[in-house]
Amino acid sequence: MATIEFESHPPLFPSAAVSGSPFRHPSRTARKRLALISTYDDLCGIAAYTRSLEKQLNEIFDVTVFDLNQYLLRSAHSRVKKFGDKHIQDICREIREYDAVNLQLEHGTLGRSCRDIHRRFSWILRAAPRCSVTFHTIFECEAFDFRGFINEILRLNFAKAIAMRSAYNRKHLLSAGIASRLRRAQRFKPVTLIVHTGRDLSHMKFVHGMRNVHDHPLSFLTAAEVKDIRRVATRDKFAVLDTVPKESKLIGVFGFLGRYKGFDTVVRALHHLPKDYHLLIFGGVHPNEIKLHQPIDPVVSSLFDAGYVDTSVAERIREGSGTTAPAVSVAVDGSMRDLLIEHPKDLSERIHFLGAQSDANFLSGMAICDAVVFPYLEVGQSSSGPISQALELGCRVIASRTHTFLQFGRYHQNMIEFFDIGNHLELAGRILARAQFNPSECLPVFNVETNKAIYLAANSGAPRGEAPATNSHVRA
Repeated sequence: MATIEFESHPPLFPSAAVSGSPFRHPSRTARKRLALISTYDDLCGIAAYTRSLEKQLNEIFDVTVFDLNQYLLRSAHSRVKKFGDKHIQDICREIREYDAVNLQLEHGTLGRSCRDIHRRFSWILRAAPRCSVTFHTIFECEAFDFRGFINEILRLNFAKAIAMRSAYNRKHLLSAGIASRLRRAQRFKPVTLIVHTGRDLSHMKFVHGMRNVHDHPLSFLTAAEVKDIRRVATRDKFAVLDTVPKESKLIGVFGFLGRYKGFDTVVRALHHLPKDYHLLIFGGVHPNEIKLHQPIDPVVSSLFDAGYVDTSVAERIREGSGTTAPAVSVAVDGSMRDLLIEHPKDLSERIHFLGAQSDANFLSGMAICDAVVFPYLEVGQSSSGPISQALELGCRVIASRTHTFLQFGRYHQNMIEFFDIGNHLELAGRILARAQFNPSECLPVFNVETNKAIYLAANSGAPRGEAPATNSHVRA
């Protein structure tokens, strides 16, 4: 299941203390009341965006955040699942009294099974007097492959045939099934959709026949916040960098470690860069990926392999020889000792793991880098938080040419440098070359102010206002 991806940390701008309600942040004014349903305190990308969004919307709504309890909602235990249903039902009872409800929909935050997700989503949609749904993932469900299904049955591969049908049913329920619920609800009350790309907007309008769909990229920072972050961002904030020469060039990658992040592409590119270029990895293994008795995470191990860390020439020769090749013997003398102890391509002194950081340090880390790289693989994501933050901070941004980043680049034209997925040689050349675009000292055209206008229109019926000048290109 594809998900929106970005690092999540303790909030940079702490919200008010939670009141007596298990869900709610206290009311401040008599403005229209907006219920914001999302994860909030978990290590989750949606939670990080919600904390920023709450701060943005507090200027126009009286916002109450209903935190989705991930322990209850994602448990596979039958008894705990009942408590998860009760948790959603408790939220539904409260949101009936609000003027509007916004659901930050990353399907997995509502449950593990598709039926649980669909059922709980339907309860929230039914209870909300006015509802807007922010889609962080769009599932595209093509027509069922009946020919392949029949072929598997004719080959007596019944298990594979059943798996094909089950996989289709799950994807169909979270795409056409949820869209059907939304279309039905739009007949009786105001229901609005918010998506993050022009392609997702077209998919919702033309494939699912949805009305009232708005599109806007993720936005996090105001101009004042950007100024404050850049003012205090120095290398001295990170003790790990004390041994890195001051004149070194810093390349940064950001987010939890995962194979689809493609961080190994940047490590390979480092082999083709001068020795004064250093790679900073801000992020660690996601807590959900910590396995019992696992000595090292496979993603970390793959980064070590790409950087020839803790390996010798003899070990690489032995690994590359294979089981059918003749054994290779190496005579050891004084001149060979160093080669057997340390590989000449070892990058351990130029790769620095900064680990999971607070929101403040995460953003400061972007600000101190000479280039921020997003080498992701194509996994069908709809958006990415860190690339939005990097652009808002005015960083030099280099990204792989995925559908997600290409769509994102339509909103932020002439701000992102692209390279082909996995092409570490192209990436190295891009890093060495002069910046393709001049750094911007202003916020992008699509920013927190335009984002607020979208949410105001979606949750109050107010006119959206004039779209930014580049919006016509987004629809292209």
